[in-house]
Amino acid sequence: MEDLKQNIMATILLKYDTHNPIAQKTIDYILSLGVFEKKETSKRKSALEESIEDIEKGRVYKAKDVEDLFKQLEM
Repeated sequence: MEDLKQNIMATILLKYDTHNPIAQKTIDYILSLGVFEKKETSKRKSALEESIEDIEKGRVYKAKDVEDLFKQLEM
């Protein structure tokens, strides 16, 4: 039971302005203590990146008008 307790870790998510020098120095100090580790989270795709992905995966329709679009979508 002791081994199980030692392997449990909590996760803390911090949101801060990376351009704020005081916030950055505080994070650097906390990490320098050696008690915490930094884990980068994956960032959300921008609208442009999502659009490019849609084009690459064929999720884009070309139609001359709304009626043409609806005809294509019924296929």
